[in-house]
Amino acid sequence: MRLTQGTFSFLPDLTDEQIEAQITYALSNGWSIMVEYTDDPHPRNGLWDMWSPPMFDLEEDDADVVMRDVRACIEAHGHLYVKVVAYDRSKGRQTSALSFIVNRPEHEPGFRLERQETHDRVIRYTIHSYAGLNTPAGERYGGEGGELAPVISASKAKPNGNKAQ
Repeated sequence: MRLTQGTFSFLPDLTDEQIEAQITYALSNGWSIMVEYTDDPHPRNGLWDMWSPPMFDLEEDDADVVMRDVRACIEAHGHLYVKVVAYDRSKGRQTSALSFIVNRPEHEPGFRLERQETHDRVIRYTIHSYAGLNTPAGERYGGEGGELAPVISASKAKPNGNKAQ
C-alpha cells in the first residue's frame, strides 16, 4: 500500500530536480523549510521528528542548502519516511503551506480500519498501522537492512499490551 499524505502523494515519487523545483517555489514565497522523518506515518501523526532546525530566511536561490539536508536525512534514514515541510508565517503564525514525502521505506505495510459500534447507533472508526502493532518507535520498519517488525493483531495482544503466548 502506498501512503498518501501531503502534496503530490498520488503521483510517482519525485526526482531530485522536481524536489528542488518545489523547494525553490516554497522559498520564492518566503516560506520556511524543514526536513522531517518518521517510522510512524499515521494520518494523525502530523509532527514527525525534525532532521535539523527549521531553515528561516533562505533566499530563492538557496534551494541547494535544503537539498543537502534532504540528502543527508535520506542517507541517515533511508529505511524511513522523509518529508519536506514549508511553513508560511505571513499571517503571524506558522501554517503548513506545502508538505511532500521525498523518501519511503521499501515496503509500506499500510493500515487497517477498525469499526466499533456503540450506543445509539454511533459508529467509531480507528486506524491501526500494519507496521508491527505494539512495536516500539524506531523499530517499526526494522532498521537499515533489517527484517520488518512482526505484525501482531490487536486480537492476539493482551490488554496490558504484551503479546499473547
